[in-house]
Amino acid sequence: MAEQKYTKYEKARMIGSRALQLSMGAPFLVKLSQEELTKLKFDPIEIALREFVEDVLPITVRRPVAK
Repeated sequence: MAEQKYTKYEKARMIGSRALQLSMGAPFLVKLSQEELTKLKFDPIEIALREFVEDVLPITVRRPVAK
């Protein structure tokens, strides 16, 4: 999993945002064969989750700094 720990809300936001990008035609950031795509049923959420697990999501989390 990704080096940094994310809350379940941050993880859901990142995967959801990336899935939206993928559904609108963004290129995959992981190499997937036709067989793997068929197994994932071309589901953008599953592809975004795979990208998250492989730590290649182009999305960052900004947290406020506590004073």
